[in-house]
Amino acid sequence: MEGFFICPFCDHREEPSPKLARCPRCGVPLRWEKPVPSLRPEDLRGRGLWRYAAFLPRVSPVTLGEGGTPLLEAKVGASFGVRVFWKMEFLNPTGSFKDRGASLMVSALRELGAKILVDDSSGNAGAALAAYSAAAGLRARLFVPAYASGPKIRQIRAYGGELVPVEGPRPAATLQAQKACAENPDLVYASHNASPFFLAGLTTLAFEIAEDLSWQAPDHVVAPVGGGGLLLGLFYGFSLLLSLGWVKKIPKIHAVQAQACAPIVLAWERGYAEPEAVEPGETVAEGARIPRPERGREILAALRATGGQALAVSEEEIQKAQRELAQSGLYVEPTAALAPAGLLRLLGAGFFARGETAVVPLTGSGLKTS
Repeated sequence: MEGFFICPFCDHREEPSPKLARCPRCGVPLRWEKPVPSLRPEDLRGRGLWRYAAFLPRVSPVTLGEGGTPLLEAKVGASFGVRVFWKMEFLNPTGSFKDRGASLMVSALRELGAKILVDDSSGNAGAALAAYSAAAGLRARLFVPAYASGPKIRQIRAYGGELVPVEGPRPAATLQAQKACAENPDLVYASHNASPFFLAGLTTLAFEIAEDLSWQAPDHVVAPVGGGGLLLGLFYGFSLLLSLGWVKKIPKIHAVQAQACAPIVLAWERGYAEPEAVEPGETVAEGARIPRPERGREILAALRATGGQALAVSEEEIQKAQRELAQSGLYVEPTAALAPAGLLRLLGAGFFARGETAVVPLTGSGLKTS
């Protein structure tokens, strides 16, 4: 397979494989990269995620029509003189942005010979993996926290995914998934939080946003952060666009977490290079309840490189943002209301200048929650 797995912090690189790999020097998950092709925007063909296939691994696509989600201008920034756009990622085939990563990851792992894919997920990534595995003719086994919402569990089961409920905090599901893969060589750990291929699929969101804005990068993007793949996909995607000369800047990317579980915000405020594990509290934003993101060091480096802010919002702010979105006709799950809640805080604090633009991905459908 073309391209390499590379370390984001040193010059280590290795050939792509179905197994997850960490840098032997830096200890961080690797990401996928290949030489940037010489293309112009007018060379793009098709729609959705695979419109940007030239910048992805050369594989036979497993697709359900992911990507190509609408960009909708919102009224929320008008009184501040800021143009705000919602990127409607909850309209992807399984109802979340995770379809972008799952489509590419499953395509690549099938190409590399995988048959049974394993992940740990609170719901959205599990649903996406189950759906795309079914489309690819592969099996999916999901280690799911026992507290995950009923609709997401039913969705995974409907796609034919094998469910393994795990009692205890979110990291317990990760440990069980890793243990199962270590004991059975037929299992491939398709971690949405660590897979280089999953992260590569998320870079297409930056391409779409820029193309939606006539190949202009917005001034700001506000993203919810759990495992942090969305924020990193945006960072690497816009960085690639800048290197191509298709945009003139990388937007400031702001990270939003729930106060109940905010390891990235805590590390950013204290000036740490990587987050320390926190004790996760209860939050309605269950999809972002990750006490120590695997790509935490990478997230903090990207956040600082763009000049973005990291902020934690309360349960009341999350629920208020979710209600206000619903009253405007957009029904999203609580985790997807993290970024809109953060946007309101940033607007009120004057972080955006008049005349600037901000894009906020709405990451998951409200139909996924009970």
